[in-house]
Amino acid sequence: MNSINTTLAKYTDGSIDKSTFIKSMYEDHHAALFDYADYLTRTNIKKIEIEDGRVIMTSRDRGIRIACAYGDFRIAPIEMLNFFDYEKNESIMMENLVSDGDNYFDIGANIGWYSINIAVSRRAAKIFSFEPIPKTYSHLQRNIEINSVPNVKIHNFGFSSKAGEFPFYYYPEGSGNASSANVTGRTDIETVQCKVKTLDEYITETCTRVDFIKCDVEGAELLVFQGAIKTIIKDKPIVFSEILRKWSVKFNYNPNEIFDLFRQYGYRVFTAIDNNLLEFGNMTESTTETNFFFLHSEKHLHQISRFLKNV
Repeated sequence: MNSINTTLAKYTDGSIDKSTFIKSMYEDHHAALFDYADYLTRTNIKKIEIEDGRVIMTSRDRGIRIACAYGDFRIAPIEMLNFFDYEKNESIMMENLVSDGDNYFDIGANIGWYSINIAVSRRAAKIFSFEPIPKTYSHLQRNIEINSVPNVKIHNFGFSSKAGEFPFYYYPEGSGNASSANVTGRTDIETVQCKVKTLDEYITETCTRVDFIKCDVEGAELLVFQGAIKTIIKDKPIVFSEILRKWSVKFNYNPNEIFDLFRQYGYRVFTAIDNNLLEFGNMTESTTETNFFFLHSEKHLHQISRFLKNV
């Protein structure tokens, strides 16, 4: 199918007449607006706004507005158009486990989907968002601004097991797959130097308490946690993390090393399903779960008792 500008060019250069142009513009382009109006009723996207130079999608449940970067087809709003919602079980459980007054750390904030959702649902919580990729960080800034969430503080650096500046690998059509290793193996990947700290270093500098950590750094999760041991021991935050075998192998570790690390400090591991926590053992080649919650067996006993699914 021709782009709308290609169809217009054919008319302006005389390749098609006015009648054909009008019919083509409607059937090939404008009619899609009505298709979307019908399709949206099935999704968690309530509204799509088309403005000069940008497209903004608004979620149905929280009214979160996200300005979508052209060509990035894996961000949350696009995922919701494809699959009707985005990590629904995990989002509901996260909101259940974050309280007003908590300090919520979003490590690997990307364009701000989780940060903004928590900021809106827990107005008295403080959200600290960290995104090292400069271009993605600019999208994060924009989305924070258009949602008017003053309880979010954003930072243009990431976390790892040691501080410094390191190359990160990034491709525009999948900004959520940016990582400090080329996890996709693509040869057309972009490279950018990014600043990272350790979480323990940041906490020492700012004297900030950590109540909840969301960590999604495309395989480098173990490195983040290794740089946060003192904070984990001291504050015992609830942790939510994406952990995939195919990404962790790029960093030469087994995902079970993360589970072992947390269990060493008194944590239990869970997945979320139907507004419940389901206890998780170890990851095997048959494991399909990719998102995990870590709760301390003593500090979070109330939450565990409340949400643990009896099987």
